Amino acid sequence: MWQEIRSNSLTMGTAAEELFHDLFTKDQAKDVVVEDGQIKLVPPSGPTETQATVKIRRGQQFFRQAVLTAYDVRCCISGINVPRLLVASHIKPWGKFPDERLNPRNGLCLSSLHDAAFDNGLITLEQNFVPYEGKPIRLPEKLAEPDGEFLRYHRMEIFRS
Repeated sequence: MWQEIRSNSLTMGTAAEELFHDLFTKDQAKDVVVEDGQIKLVPPSGPTETQATVKIRRGQQFFRQAVLTAYDVRCCISGINVPRLLVASHIKPWGKFPDERLNPRNGLCLSSLHDAAFDNGLITLEQNFVPYEGKPIRLPEKLAEPDGEFLRYHRMEIFRS
């Protein structure tokens, strides 16, 4: 495998870049292509700005404050306590479960990195999850702990084992 990467670094590097792009974005635009063995950047065609109609998530600020307060403004996995880096992550996705959108028991306080991994099914949790050498996740002090059924849903439907 390493020999293939070394001998085809342009192609393999571009493929890796596309996979990384696809992992974190939903669009189909590709800004890097390989032509005649050369990497070429492809600027977007047309205007570089556009108008957009945006749905606003009503109640999201309430949910964020409830979840971050419950977890004492700390990521339940890493313990980081920088509010700008913390996300009130939904265990059961916002779009699929409207009745659970503002339920603090459907929330975890996660760092941005852990939130992205959780939402993309790269990690999952159990109430007794052992993320780092035998340390359980931090459970909230001020509200009820995450709903075990919601965590089971995430483990079964979203987590990609």
